[in-house]
Amino acid sequence: MAEQPKPAPAPVAEAPAQAPPAEASAATAAAEAGDEGASTSKKAAKKAEAKAKKEAEKARRAAERAATAATSDAAAQAEDLAKDNYGQETDVTKYSPDAGHINLKTLGEESVGKTVTLRAWLQNSRMQGAKMVFAELREEGNWTIQAIAAANPEGAPVSRQMVKWIGAVNPESFVVVEGVIQKPLEPVKSCRVSNLELHITKCFVHAAAPTVLGLTFATANRPVTNFSDEEAKVEEGVEKLSIAPPGEATGVPAASMIAHLESIVMHKRAPVQQAIADIRAEVKQLFREYLRSLSFKDFEPPNLISAASEGGANVFRLPYFGQDAFLAQSPQFYKQIEIAGGRKRVFSIGPVFRAENSNTPRHMTEFTGLDLEMEIVKDYHEIMDTIEGLLLYIFRGIKERCSEEVELVRSVYPSEEFLVPEPGQSVLRLTFAEGQKLLREEGPEEFRNVSDDEDMSTPQEKALGALIRAKYKTDFFALDKFPEGARPFYAKEDPKNPKVTNAYDMFMRNQEILSGGQRINDPVELEARIRKKGVDPLSPGIKEYVDIFRQAGVPAHGGAGLGLDRVVAFYLNLPSVHLAAYYPRTPKRLTP
Repeated sequence: MAEQPKPAPAPVAEAPAQAPPAEASAATAAAEAGDEGASTSKKAAKKAEAKAKKEAEKARRAAERAATAATSDAAAQAEDLAKDNYGQETDVTKYSPDAGHINLKTLGEESVGKTVTLRAWLQNSRMQGAKMVFAELREEGNWTIQAIAAANPEGAPVSRQMVKWIGAVNPESFVVVEGVIQKPLEPVKSCRVSNLELHITKCFVHAAAPTVLGLTFATANRPVTNFSDEEAKVEEGVEKLSIAPPGEATGVPAASMIAHLESIVMHKRAPVQQAIADIRAEVKQLFREYLRSLSFKDFEPPNLISAASEGGANVFRLPYFGQDAFLAQSPQFYKQIEIAGGRKRVFSIGPVFRAENSNTPRHMTEFTGLDLEMEIVKDYHEIMDTIEGLLLYIFRGIKERCSEEVELVRSVYPSEEFLVPEPGQSVLRLTFAEGQKLLREEGPEEFRNVSDDEDMSTPQEKALGALIRAKYKTDFFALDKFPEGARPFYAKEDPKNPKVTNAYDMFMRNQEILSGGQRINDPVELEARIRKKGVDPLSPGIKEYVDIFRQAGVPAHGGAGLGLDRVVAFYLNLPSVHLAAYYPRTPKRLTP
């Protein structure tokens, strides 16, 4: 029988000399398929060959892309394409001419999508991987916004190097940032500007902060718990710091007043201190505003005088061209000279100096005095009416104009609402004797025998204030008709009862905030009362004062003086008046 010819094997594609592994493997597979016999057709073989070539080409292109990316990354590492968009600020022309400057407090939705510049402190930063950094930028007070810098694949305008550099900028450095305002995916609760964020394209350090701050921003905004001017013995590493009191654990230590004042810049950057300063400025404005509306005229008394202004020993003496000069304890005499000189109503705002060695949270050796004096038409209670109206105007003005600042202060130094009479209601007035009677009858046991002839002590004032708040629902009241022995020589005695004077005090939160009264305007009566007080009317300073009333007839008049720092501190119920002063001066502190 004739031998049958064997089927011809399927053709096998010739592999390139340097075929990629994937292509060679596919070709081998096709050849093996052909060896299996007639079941594999030529059509299937060609299809397998085409598929293999396609996969090989795909692999080749992927390898090229990887090589290109690696080359680009290496090039980026070698050459930072964003190098002109960050660093130390040396050239203001690096900013885009069309980038408008913004302030966070006026920033709104209309700025979304716009390129802007912001000058601010870098409060903190947080890296997210190597390609992104989040930062909080802060302007004045607690105005903050979230800023984001994300590296672009092309390396510009933001590179990985730029992201890393921003993440390493020391907190509290002053920076100038350019970027685009965008809406965040969700509100940024940690920032006051919560519904917008800044996408950084340029960032320059205008003024760098040190690596280690003497007082951190977080600690500066914590309540001060130690107001002593004495250096305390502390362990190394925790100098002048203390752990938060029970119930206030925040993880952030509190610092003493000494630590705050020795790091005065960070003390003043704290939003709580800026809020207090803003309220203080508003009180001055309200004081001036109200009195000017009543035709009071502003004047400026001298601070350098030739003799102790009230005849006391607690004055600062200093050499003055071969003679002694003194820092004024009060503008009292000069207010009266203004009235004698023809003014009907005057006021002044200025420094007052008291050389009292009192190291308490309510005393300072220098403070800002708010003083007024006015002519009396019928009765000295006209002055009390004016002052009560003035203080109610200030208290209500603070509540209306400074509500955000008050809320911020209370978030650090909690306090109850300051209670004042409702509009149309009168301020509570008691005589001094009525106040003492209330203490004797309803006050603490230790005040059962207080006298109507002796001045009140601070504990008495606080006890009386607490009684009045509970009974009359007010934190502001007046005591009238103080005993003669508790008032200075120029206070006019009550013609009907010489044991008391036409003098008064006013109180805020259980503490005396103001003293005032009718002055003696007759030189004969004045000299007699000076002698009654055991003072020589011919002594330096006193003689010149009495002579004012001998030069010409002076109308009946009176007034009052109060401390600006105390008004602010008592209204906010701060633990110390030192917090309300810009630069507190005490017997142990003359700096900064």
